[in-house]
Amino acid sequence: MEYNHLTIEQKWQKFWAENQTFKTETSTDKPKYYVLDMFPYPSGAGLHVGHPLGYIASDIFSRYKRLKGFNVLHPMGYDSFGLPAEQYAIQTGQHPAITTETNINRYREQMDNIGFSYDWSREIRTSNADYYHWTQWIFMKLFDAWYNKDADKAEPIQTLIDHLSTKGSVGIHAEADEDVLELTAEQWNQLSEEEQQVELLKYRLAYLRESTVNWCPALGTVLANDEVINGVSERGGFPVEQKKMMQWSMRITAYADRLLRGLDTIDWPEPLVEMQRNWIGKSVGASVKFPVPQLDTNIEVFTTRVDTIFGVSFIVLAPEHELVAALTTEEQRANIESYIDKTSKKSELDRMADTKTVSGAFTGSYAKHPITGEDVQIWIADYVLAGYGTGAVMAVPSGDQRDYVFAKHFNLPIIPISDSQDISEAADPNKDGKYINSDFINGLTYQEAVPALVERLESLKLGKAKVNFRMRDAIFGRQRYWGEPVPVYFKNGLPYLIKEEELPLLLPEVDKYLPTESGEPPLGRAEDWKYQDEYEYELSTMPGWAGSSWYWFRYMDPQNKNQFASPEAVDYWKAVDLYIGGSEHATGHLLYSRFWNKFLKDMGYHNEEEPFKKLINQGMIQGRSNFVYRVLDEEGRGTNKFVSLGLKDQYNCIPLHVDVNIVHNDILDLEKFKAFRPDFNNAEFVLENDKYICGTEVEKMSKSKFNVVNPDDIISQYGADTLRLYEMFLGPLEQAKPWNTNGIEGVYKFLRKVWRLFHDAEGNFNVSDEEPTKAEYKALHKIIKKVEDDVERFSFNTSVSAFMICVNELTDLKCNKRKILQDLIICLEPYAPHITEELWAKLGNAPGTISFADYPKFNPEYLVESEFAYPVSINGKMKMNLPLALDLEQPAVEAILKENAEVQRFLDGKDIKKIIFVKGKIINMVV
Repeated sequence: MEYNHLTIEQKWQKFWAENQTFKTETSTDKPKYYVLDMFPYPSGAGLHVGHPLGYIASDIFSRYKRLKGFNVLHPMGYDSFGLPAEQYAIQTGQHPAITTETNINRYREQMDNIGFSYDWSREIRTSNADYYHWTQWIFMKLFDAWYNKDADKAEPIQTLIDHLSTKGSVGIHAEADEDVLELTAEQWNQLSEEEQQVELLKYRLAYLRESTVNWCPALGTVLANDEVINGVSERGGFPVEQKKMMQWSMRITAYADRLLRGLDTIDWPEPLVEMQRNWIGKSVGASVKFPVPQLDTNIEVFTTRVDTIFGVSFIVLAPEHELVAALTTEEQRANIESYIDKTSKKSELDRMADTKTVSGAFTGSYAKHPITGEDVQIWIADYVLAGYGTGAVMAVPSGDQRDYVFAKHFNLPIIPISDSQDISEAADPNKDGKYINSDFINGLTYQEAVPALVERLESLKLGKAKVNFRMRDAIFGRQRYWGEPVPVYFKNGLPYLIKEEELPLLLPEVDKYLPTESGEPPLGRAEDWKYQDEYEYELSTMPGWAGSSWYWFRYMDPQNKNQFASPEAVDYWKAVDLYIGGSEHATGHLLYSRFWNKFLKDMGYHNEEEPFKKLINQGMIQGRSNFVYRVLDEEGRGTNKFVSLGLKDQYNCIPLHVDVNIVHNDILDLEKFKAFRPDFNNAEFVLENDKYICGTEVEKMSKSKFNVVNPDDIISQYGADTLRLYEMFLGPLEQAKPWNTNGIEGVYKFLRKVWRLFHDAEGNFNVSDEEPTKAEYKALHKIIKKVEDDVERFSFNTSVSAFMICVNELTDLKCNKRKILQDLIICLEPYAPHITEELWAKLGNAPGTISFADYPKFNPEYLVESEFAYPVSINGKMKMNLPLALDLEQPAVEAILKENAEVQRFLDGKDIKKIIFVKGKIINMVV
């Protein structure tokens, strides 16, 4: 019987599904291992061959760990809320749930075809109410929590209320808004309920306040920074502007230090760790207040160089700063308003990236220097961002290049503050000299000046030492339909939680998926949607990252209707041992997940500080495009003639992308090409050696380049086992590599060779129970050791090569011994599960049990060489190889040489004067 991949793979996929082969139990004595893929958003396009790379790697590792005796949790689900389904709903009127369901079914079909060992009984979907019930529940816990800096953890808000009602605000060290009130217990208790709720909102970890956001009018929603590219929305390319709105936020900044410290405890790629460090951006410095007497307030700045305070010649505010309107004089109002309008059309990322353009506007107002009392001009400029720090900077042109360029452009003072500075052509930030033009710190060094300045500022109540973080609190609301409703209603303009027993708050039906005519989010269209028929619900929905920030917990206990996961399940599975996914999630999903994980730990729901112990970023599989060369006429128009690659330089022609699926080994299928486009129906071809050879280029896979390869097509032609092996064979998991179908034939031939080891020339199953030879044991134990080493270090590509070598060796040895072949297919099972399941059953084992067989034990004795083929030389010239036992000493070797007929033939009657013998290396005879 020949190897028929289609029949075999369909048979075993059906068997696994019907028997729930990979269903995971938590009541077991086995050690646990949790392998997780970053779960996908199910798009309408389905999977192309680049998408399953990480899934195949995680599946190999999961199967391998089962063979090594672990109880493996390897689940899959769908991040199924999202903007694409909503945009499709807006265009077509079709409910996003229908689109999402269709896309999920397509994904599931494709994943089943690849033969993944997922426990599908644990499948989750973030858009299902039984899942987002618990996303809403976590939000409620965040709303009802504050961060106690003394305990370095979050606590229920009730502990803060108890403190305020008995001791007032004295002794509260919280991560909170800057404008919290200093209250006695009596003052707190005299506040009305509404006044108390307003104050508590300044402490809550989920809170509502006015924030500057990326607003996309065309999409009618707020966008995250990573959803804005070059000032336009990533989806649709619509203009994005900066806008102030009341928004839900998450106080992730409370966890900044713990998020930093945790990076030292996890096994993640260093570039990704560095990205998170930079995103969090810890800075040690000082908070300084510049008084603004006319408004009876202060402008607060954070600086890491308080030593430069006497070099301040102006202050710069973000255009969105709350004091700008009040500070702007009538003479400057038109100029300021024009500048703010222009800035609002730029994204924050664009503003940060543009270091060449110098722009700004003077408000007409002045602040007071906190130490000298001198007037300091107040400007606005787009290089200062409202959401970073305080939205204000003290400009020191002599020490900061951006301030220097700004001062030069607007002819503002540049004050040298160090006797070692050279500011003739650029700012000089060095800390080496002693201070000049710096009041009471003149003559001091940097180390002497900083504590002296902090002490003076503290005595003036205009500054203090402070640690700051670049990271901002995370905007949590989205003005969309297809997302989790926020479980909040409003009474007298203040937010209140619904009751826990009222969860889930279901997404209501609406007539359209657009904002209302009055500009409210789509949920504003829901009829009679009010809490207790009286109070308005929150009309924003949660962002896409909400459901993905805790999903690994739900996999532990997905059917639990009473808890997000039971304490027993959480205590057993603990954290994810191996997480595989793309590096594009470095500062989004991974940061938010770590934040929610730490919060849930603080609340006592689990004991792991970090959610993902080891993380691997798989590289991208790039497309390999093919080109045909269209000949142009004298006027430069395309003709119907196409010239082969090797002849194109003889013609005036242009390259055109052609569908890679009608090209094989870079040879174009001419008839399929004629059907590729209607205008190519009568195409003429200039061939070379009777073939049309296409050009090639490595590019990103995309439909527009016709280089998308559907895994379904590969599986149909070559099988899922071939696809799995080939994706690993392409190169190291973490590296980008081009897809090239040309090499897949070799992998398919390898699997047929494996099949033939078990069958005779007539195709009959033929396995012997004879004892294997030493050479056969050697071939087997080499691959046992190699696969074990490679999988443990995630070097899957080198294993595939080793399998090929092993099978070639066993083929040459004509090996069909059960003891060899059974262990061989156990080693191969993680990579090629279908063919190995079939052969395992043919060997007489119970169907499906190979997945839980014992991985073969490596015996190093089989690799110890007892014989060596010595190179034999005469007078330094190599003549032959002579196999000898490695334990022979020189006298025995000399005796063999004198009696060996082949050696004597080369000596041709000459006497041996000397024999040079190096054990295990060479024999040289001198004659």
